[in-house]
Amino acid sequence: MSESIQTGAVDAPRTVVVIGGGQAAGWVVKTLRQEGYAGRLVMIADEAHLPYERPPLSKAVLAGEADIETVRIARPDEFASLNIEAWQPDCAIAIDRANRTVTTRLGRAVKYDRLVIATGGAARKLPDSIAKSAHVTYLRTLDEAITLGERLRRSQRVLVVGGGWIGLEVAATARKLGVEATVIEGAPRLCARSLPNEVSRFLLDLHRGNGVDIRLNVQLVSLDDHGDGVRATFADGSTLDADFAVAGIGLAPHTAIAEAAGLDVQDGIVVDEFGQTSDSDIFACGDVANHPNAWLKRRVRLESWANAQNQAIAAAKAVLGVKTPYAEIPWFWSDQYDVNLQILGEIPADVTPALRGNLEEKRATLFFVEDGHLRGVIAINSARDLKLARKWMNQGRAVDIAALVDTSKALA
Repeated sequence: MSESIQTGAVDAPRTVVVIGGGQAAGWVVKTLRQEGYAGRLVMIADEAHLPYERPPLSKAVLAGEADIETVRIARPDEFASLNIEAWQPDCAIAIDRANRTVTTRLGRAVKYDRLVIATGGAARKLPDSIAKSAHVTYLRTLDEAITLGERLRRSQRVLVVGGGWIGLEVAATARKLGVEATVIEGAPRLCARSLPNEVSRFLLDLHRGNGVDIRLNVQLVSLDDHGDGVRATFADGSTLDADFAVAGIGLAPHTAIAEAAGLDVQDGIVVDEFGQTSDSDIFACGDVANHPNAWLKRRVRLESWANAQNQAIAAAKAVLGVKTPYAEIPWFWSDQYDVNLQILGEIPADVTPALRGNLEEKRATLFFVEDGHLRGVIAINSARDLKLARKWMNQGRAVDIAALVDTSKALA
């Protein structure tokens, strides 16, 4: 329990309002109660579901192997015990900072002492000039994943627009369900923003080996209704027919309410290392927050499971006056077929990785070393290597490249 709450400090908030109902919001409300906050706690969320995790949506939920019961942050009885006023489905539409009031689409209003914005984002949409078909879908919410999974199971071919993480996970799940999948990507390689050439090539070979038709350097001109499905037309005049299309082209953070309230917004809501915005009574966390990352030595907005959870915990504590900097090494993971891929830290574009293991055998670790220290790691089915690397990176320990790549000796 935090000291400020124990001693009844004058700045202890009587009412905390949380805008959002996803993973970050779920961890904010859980942490507030765990830290001993006993005041009024209001959560305003546009989905009817209680907070849940998103990573399973493009994998287990899409495949029909998981549902709301398996992806919840807390069971309904656990959530009920937190004594939260869950205003859902509803949507916060305005923040009046002068009067410290939030109003909602349904006409409700609540005064806050502290406000946490954990609005996440929406799947980025294709331009209307391209997406002219009713058979174009997106994946961001649980309901969308369930609907998309049902549609996949009654389809023969799906077109995936975008060769990033969501697109590749959807393609992998489609193949698991026996559905033909074509992935189109405008860039010359897959996941080009986050991966080096050799890992992009590894993913390309992995998907093609599992029967996915991957087309790179493709310029999509239009998606039109065609019979009961969709027809894609490309810049070279060629076409491709599918039962439907899924677009996975990134996330658009929900910053409009913060901008309208006059908060500092630059690729997300600008916060400090404690999650505090340009207004000392308002905090932000998760996909929507742009924070100073101690490891990267620059500001960044992260879209990851670990960030949504751990930044939310730090922000919730800061709301109560317990200031613990959020200073974690960025970590991201993806499951595709029989491959678990994890990325830790930063992947410098100008550093040749030290390779331990064999990419062709689907078990390898790429170490990115600068000035004798690890800056980043990509682990392919080698979670143990990544765990060790995280320890060394947190310690600031120097590493020897020859030892890293010598598989005849244990990495430890």
